[in-house]
Amino acid sequence: MTVSIERRGGVTVITLNRPEVRNCIDAPTAVALAEGVTAFAADAAARVLVVTGAGPTAFCTGADLSSASQLLDHAWTDRAGPIGFARLDPGKPTIAAVNGCCFAGGMELAAWCDFRIASQNAEFGALNRRWGVPFIDGGTQRFPRIVGQANALYLIETGVRFDAAQALRMGFVQEVVADGAALERAVELAARIADYPQASLRADRAATIAAFHPVLDEGIAQEAVAGRATLLDPEMLAGLERFVSGDRPEPPRAR
Repeated sequence: MTVSIERRGGVTVITLNRPEVRNCIDAPTAVALAEGVTAFAADAAARVLVVTGAGPTAFCTGADLSSASQLLDHAWTDRAGPIGFARLDPGKPTIAAVNGCCFAGGMELAAWCDFRIASQNAEFGALNRRWGVPFIDGGTQRFPRIVGQANALYLIETGVRFDAAQALRMGFVQEVVADGAALERAVELAARIADYPQASLRADRAATIAAFHPVLDEGIAQEAVAGRATLLDPEMLAGLERFVSGDRPEPPRAR
């Protein structure tokens, strides 16, 4: 089971469960993630969603590039996005509990959530830049809305790898906690949110998100068109061949 779902009272925890590949997302995982988010949205008793990754070393490292073509051809590709979430909004609060690596599409998944709790060992970066893989699950739209345009372009263009402390300074994460404590803290906050009266909370959430709509929806659609058009670029195809062969060039480190 590549995605596990657990109910803790009014809190639903979705866990990406591929720790052997640092919780990267292949097509079956994308489908399971989309179905899990949709089921959460439809469950009247489920009030807050927490998204995390199995194990202490990775939240999510994005798309499984060893089977990238399948991500463009599964049942939820157009409804949710290639890795299963970008176009979905459950209408309820969502929190990312980030432990360890949060790279590429994993950053997009974290950015999809309303806010992020990170462990001290969390690391972030647009490491997909090394192989010419575009952001097509909302990153180009959500990153600047969260950290500002200059910070977004800094991380997107350089592919820089940065730690939880810098992510906090940048505003990408809202709290940094001890190693191994991100999920506990996210669930603690989620339980508190779940105890609040929900009508006004969801109304305030919707109004806040609406500050970017329909521009966000239009931007994600434009991102999909522009990004997918690059997927036949010879440099990207060569990059995928290098990735599959085990080539892992070291990304620049933030200073």
